[in-house]
Amino acid sequence: MTSKQEKPQRFSTQTYKNIALTGYVGLIIYMPLWLFILAPGPLSNTLTFILFILPLLFPLKGILLGNPYTYAWSNFIVLIYFLHSLTTMWVQSSELIWATIELVFASLMFYGGTYYAKYKGRELGLGIRKQKKS
Repeated sequence: MTSKQEKPQRFSTQTYKNIALTGYVGLIIYMPLWLFILAPGPLSNTLTFILFILPLLFPLKGILLGNPYTYAWSNFIVLIYFLHSLTTMWVQSSELIWATIELVFASLMFYGGTYYAKYKGRELGLGIRKQKKS
């Protein structure tokens, strides 16, 4: 059997965390700014808050604590913002710049969170191990 050789880590684990935090904090600040002030949409403020702001608050504690598991599952939440930005880019060309900014923050959070969870998990000895065949 051949074992896989690992590629060297491009950035430090802390750098990946900082990239993810930049995207996360960017989304938390930017989404209310865009949806309530810069270009308010047809949805009520309550519904806008529930759909676009509240999901970002679920992983807040784990992200601030640096929990790699939280960084991993928060990527499912960030998919909401990928879809929202890409859909807005496609159907509302007047909001192209706002949607592009959202996409950049979502991409930073996804990229940084993925690699932070991977490398921090390894540092902590966490992981999903394959069972040995008997």
